[in-house]
Amino acid sequence: MTAVAATVTAVRPASSRLMWAILAMVLLADALDVIDASVTNIAAPTIAADLQGGPGLIKWLGTAYMLAMGVLLVVGGRLGDKYGQRRLFLIGMAGFTAASAVAGLASDPALLIVARVAQGGFGALLIPQGMAIMTKTFSPEMLTKAFSLFGPLLGIAGIGGPVLAGFIVTADLFGLSWRPIFLINVVLGVIGIAVASRILPHDDGDRSTVVDGWGSALLGGAMFGLLYGLIEGSTNGWTTVPIASIVAGLGFFAAFARRQSTAAEPLVKPSLLRNRGFTSGMILGLVIFAVTTGLVYVLSLFLQEGLHASPSGAALALLPLTLGVMVAAFAAMGGLAAKLGRTLVFIGMAVILAGSGWVLALVSVSGTGVGLWALVPAVFVIGIGLGWCYGTVFNVALGDISPEEAGTASGSMSSIQQLAAGIGSAGVTSIFFQTANSGFDHAMRICLIVVLGLTALSVPLVALMPRKALEEPHE
Repeated sequence: MTAVAATVTAVRPASSRLMWAILAMVLLADALDVIDASVTNIAAPTIAADLQGGPGLIKWLGTAYMLAMGVLLVVGGRLGDKYGQRRLFLIGMAGFTAASAVAGLASDPALLIVARVAQGGFGALLIPQGMAIMTKTFSPEMLTKAFSLFGPLLGIAGIGGPVLAGFIVTADLFGLSWRPIFLINVVLGVIGIAVASRILPHDDGDRSTVVDGWGSALLGGAMFGLLYGLIEGSTNGWTTVPIASIVAGLGFFAAFARRQSTAAEPLVKPSLLRNRGFTSGMILGLVIFAVTTGLVYVLSLFLQEGLHASPSGAALALLPLTLGVMVAAFAAMGGLAAKLGRTLVFIGMAVILAGSGWVLALVSVSGTGVGLWALVPAVFVIGIGLGWCYGTVFNVALGDISPEEAGTASGSMSSIQQLAAGIGSAGVTSIFFQTANSGFDHAMRICLIVVLGLTALSVPLVALMPRKALEEPHE
């Protein structure tokens, strides 16, 4: 969650104590989403080995969740407007909790992937409601404080999720191996439902709100076709099925783009796409989130498959990444983003390039003989770059958006973030496994070269973005 809603509904502000309680609940929901989007990064090899799922399961574990989330996120926001945010928040939390239980108890790969899709789908109902509830009940001062906390805390949750998963898997709690990484959501979800039902304000929604079901279906078909073709082709060979899937995905995407220009209530307003700063930021965000999500995923795979680190060892090696994100994100929150604007995005990308280049040099020289400790400084540098980019890139992209378009723009950016993460985890891991026959060090080098190339090619987009970040919510 990186920006603001369009308008603040005129209702009586909640008390200070209640506002903090609502903020804690919204942060819990968002943290669950972000952690579950990345929690399989380190646990994936253990899960695949236990369920005999192979590389295909590893690729789909994160992609299935993020695909469902990204496609349905804007729709979830519209459904909240139509039927009431409190109702959709509780439905989303209940469904997410139930899907987490199914994932934790899954006995085969197919059921686990279905559960991951359900997690993402119900998460898409849950996440958009928090922002809408806050804009209706928070004072402007409290809303500003809330927005300043989201980027750093959710960045930490996203990078810290895999680290936590590594320790949980190694601990083998109650002999359950990887399953507690999902089952812990059941406990948190039940607590969340009980608390949310008591503190969230009641609202009836607006039944006149239009939900573009056709647009959502076309976008879903496009993303599924492209990702399925990519994963199937890289796993089982480029036969007719994966090629036809990619062609179908491109056709669905063309139909979706056409739908956005003709629908009465499109998912993405054409006026937003005509805004150079917003469009540049959207494309840049797509690239940044895709390549960095994929990079973190294959780093965890390389540590375990190439260097034979245990899940907890891989978690420790990635811990500097979390620390780097924390340091940089809180520095940005402390005033760097407001002061530097798009310059901070450029600096963050340069630091990501430097850290990734450092890892490439280490792997090129030492191969699978590189020590975990040798990677620590480079991984920390990557984390610094991520902390300066995450959140800042979208807030800068929204810098010159009008108040009446801010809500739609924010939802679009959140969807792009989720879709990019799904594309990145599928795309970069596909490259990793496709080239692993020549050695895991070779596969890691190729992935790093791809990440460096795509990041470098997207740097010029920074100059097309607004100069300043969005500093406070629109009213």
